[in-house]
Amino acid sequence: MKKVLLFIGLFVWSQSSQSQNPIISHIFTADPAPIVYNDTLFLYTGHDTASVEATNYKMPDWHVFSTTDMVNWKDHGALLSPHTFSWATGDAYAAQCIERNGKFYWFVSTFHKKDGRSNGGAAIGVAVSDRPTGPFKDAIGKALIINEMTKDKEHGWDDIDPTVFVDDNGQAYMFWGNGSCKWVKLKENMIELDSDIHVLKIKNFIEGPWVYKRKNLYYLVYASEGTKPEMIEYCTAPHPEGPWTYQGIIQDNVNNSFTTHPGIIDYKGKSYFFYHDGSLPTGGSYRRSICVDYMYYNEDGTIQKIIQTKEGVKKIEP
Repeated sequence: MKKVLLFIGLFVWSQSSQSQNPIISHIFTADPAPIVYNDTLFLYTGHDTASVEATNYKMPDWHVFSTTDMVNWKDHGALLSPHTFSWATGDAYAAQCIERNGKFYWFVSTFHKKDGRSNGGAAIGVAVSDRPTGPFKDAIGKALIINEMTKDKEHGWDDIDPTVFVDDNGQAYMFWGNGSCKWVKLKENMIELDSDIHVLKIKNFIEGPWVYKRKNLYYLVYASEGTKPEMIEYCTAPHPEGPWTYQGIIQDNVNNSFTTHPGIIDYKGKSYFFYHDGSLPTGGSYRRSICVDYMYYNEDGTIQKIIQTKEGVKKIEP
């Protein structure tokens, strides 16, 4: 039986493993981004507040949740919003937080005001804190990426969905994009670019990249065009700069949502695949919910496909 308790200003609830998904059920959440710090898994999410009748997103802020057992989750509240950034306007699109040198850098996508630096369009900013749950502040005082810096796509929302990865040699990379996948090196301070911006040609890429390393293989997982509702596909490479080899589909269309978004991490000896769907009551493409499943790898490093049945029960393809 699910329990909801109020604990020092945080929501704490538990669910049985048989009915765990969606893992967040008291609000609508999207775009999961997990990290592990000090034996705790922190989950950074978007927040859908659109009405049932809405035909577009309404995402006012980003939330943080945490767990130590993958069953009980604490909602630390809305810890960041576009209002944190003086240059920003619009909604709180996909974001990812990572730790480096004792600080937490939250890379976010939102939209830029029309001003002397930009004529508007999607932009990427960075917030920073000494703790995974904040308080966070604008780390730069300006956007890290603005629409004018990327010219390969004509539409104004191609600079969204940042994912950041620090390689074993200390070099940081950021990947992002809508309609094309872009990447750039970051300096050690995590708030300055350290290379030109590159554009990758990735099969079926739409948005929502997630980059990580496992053993000696690098993974680029992303939301793909699929059968129009998005699916999750992936590539692998021997180096974060490529060459990237297409590997196939991880997950087909999700329940009741046009979009989905990957977040992948190892925690306490198991691999987890986070995503969102629209399976909560009154949910949908603009009222999404975060779910998680186990992820399994083959001996060659390829990922076993995750299958969702019509009944919504998750199982792993053998």
